[in-house]
Amino acid sequence: MAAASNSASHSLGDVPIDVEAYLEWIAFGGRPSVDLATLTALQQLHMTAVPFENLDVALGAGVTVDAAAAIDKIVEQGRGGWCFEINAAFGTLLTALGFDVLLLGAAVLLNGPTKVIDHITLEVMLDQPYLVDVGFGESFTRPLPLNISGTQPGGDGDYEFIASPQGTTLAKLDHLDGGVPVAQYRFKRVAHSLEQFQAASDALQADPTNKWRTKPFASRLLDRGPDRVTLTRDTLKVLRNGERSEEPVAADEWESVLHNWFGIRLDTPE
Repeated sequence: MAAASNSASHSLGDVPIDVEAYLEWIAFGGRPSVDLATLTALQQLHMTAVPFENLDVALGAGVTVDAAAAIDKIVEQGRGGWCFEINAAFGTLLTALGFDVLLLGAAVLLNGPTKVIDHITLEVMLDQPYLVDVGFGESFTRPLPLNISGTQPGGDGDYEFIASPQGTTLAKLDHLDGGVPVAQYRFKRVAHSLEQFQAASDALQADPTNKWRTKPFASRLLDRGPDRVTLTRDTLKVLRNGERSEEPVAADEWESVLHNWFGIRLDTPE
């Protein structure tokens, strides 16, 4: 695959960040290095400590495309967020640590073909370029080399990059269906500025019928994965050692379950 274009700049290096506080929040110990081992640990620890959640959007509180606000929400408020928040925050942390990070725009394909760019993901350059994402829910838990063809392990399953004139598609192999690749999202390796995602964020928040507004959820890894816990409007789902369990959550229990599993208390419990 061709190298990513640097035609669009990003401003993550200008965002104020307390690196030590951020690393402490995600429980990273030791001295971080600009290498694959550190990047892998940071991704897994971030996905464990920082939930992928849409609670502010679902409650109508609204969120902004602002890396500094996202970092404050994570480190000071103990929250998570959706891709525009937590991938921006994580990209800022990586940049502050000395990693070479590009913001990429992606079209989510889980509901079928589309050209709408409604997801932000990260490319990190080390010995080769890697795709990194902490804001796509139940997805890969380790950096994926972008220049490798064929199947590669992603921590929670096997993945493959499929090239086409429309861009590169990240696909997850469905081993229950003969290893069929299931498209996750498609992206072009062209750098974006964070501000370029404002319109997508606004559009998703403005639609009162989409899942972001109607289906509150929170999801995070357990112990760096692949185990995971996910809370939806009425169900708690836990994946441990390859076994999935579900239990119903009543409306009057929802706030306590949210706090017990994610450490989150909302100002608007209803």
